[in-house]
Amino acid sequence: MRTSARRVLRASPVAERAAAVAAAASLALAAFGGAAAERTPGQRQTLTDLAYTLGESHALRQACQGEGDQYWRARMQQLMELEEPDQAFASRLAGAFNSGYAQAQASFPACGARSRAAAMRAAAKGRRLASGLGNS
Repeated sequence: MRTSARRVLRASPVAERAAAVAAAASLALAAFGGAAAERTPGQRQTLTDLAYTLGESHALRQACQGEGDQYWRARMQQLMELEEPDQAFASRLAGAFNSGYAQAQASFPACGARSRAAAMRAAAKGRRLASGLGNS
């Protein structure tokens, strides 16, 4: 009788942290879905900072996973759907995401120890920002 070996794949610590950030952001945003118009200026700035961080995370993940990876871009789209921002604020959020993406892509064009460390920093920042939205 032949037994087959099963290969168990575990997510990397960076991927696990990124998933935790995504979960925290989703929970924070779900609690205030459609509330962009009701947000304070400080909360709007936090959302803008979160959009920038999602853009950074998108570029850093693509550096290691390839250009086809759309994980963080999809999370940004989810943020936009949940917040339902007016046109001006939607443009501000998209601009922040694109700026974060461009900055990280220019700084970390290839996957390596530095880009993985930057991804961990972005994950921590995203977690902090999302947590702040959930507590406000």
